[in-house]
Amino acid sequence: MTVVSRTMSDVPYITLLGVKIHRVDMSATLALIREYIASGKPHIIVTADASSVVRAQNDAEFQYLINAANLVTPDGFGVIKAADMLGTPLIERVSGVEIAKELCRMSAEEGFSVYFLGAAPGVAELAAQNLKKRFPALQVAGVHDGYFDASKDSEIVAQVKASGAHALLVAMGIPRQEKFIYENMQKLGVCVAMGVGGSFDVFSGKVKRAPEWYQKHGLEWFYRLVKDPTKIKKAATLPKFAAMVICRRIMKASFRAK
Repeated sequence: MTVVSRTMSDVPYITLLGVKIHRVDMSATLALIREYIASGKPHIIVTADASSVVRAQNDAEFQYLINAANLVTPDGFGVIKAADMLGTPLIERVSGVEIAKELCRMSAEEGFSVYFLGAAPGVAELAAQNLKKRFPALQVAGVHDGYFDASKDSEIVAQVKASGAHALLVAMGIPRQEKFIYENMQKLGVCVAMGVGGSFDVFSGKVKRAPEWYQKHGLEWFYRLVKDPTKIKKAATLPKFAAMVICRRIMKASFRAK
């Protein structure tokens, strides 16, 4: 059953197909990030889209770490629509790429530093450079690509900690980025860490984000698929997600009828 609960921080959330998702908008998300930075303690943010929810059904470790995160935002039209269908509406989409952009703006305004980790060689560096052009006072603690295997994790973690970064953006793809963060959070020395998927590709200019019309109508996934057919595997999770939500809705209706 989809239920509404509250966290220790008194942030309401729903449980969608076993995955926790907080009822926050962008304003509340940024307020929480500010609170996390001020605390000096480690916090994990996860952005959950339909593909994440589907993956969590067959990856117990991934589902566990999502539900253990301090903040899980609804990243995708499918998640918003599903929550509505199941009677536990969310407020609005709060995507990883938008959070990352706003976090960098906050860094420039409030003086905390950000580490960029992930994507192909050179991409994170270019992303940081472009964001610094947009927000000149952005504090970039360090940059490293995501082309390393698990045997190098401890070395990378040490570099992030040595940088003194307050926030960490990790672009390694789902679920690698979330698992890297969860496994190393206590060693990274940051106050906030978040997986941002392909956001560095967008910030670097390597990939163009979908026009606003596609975003507003929940078709950003279609635009990305047309531009990059290799995204078909991720897009293929959408029908499965829809089917699971419909089945859950039918089960709920049947339960109420008894």
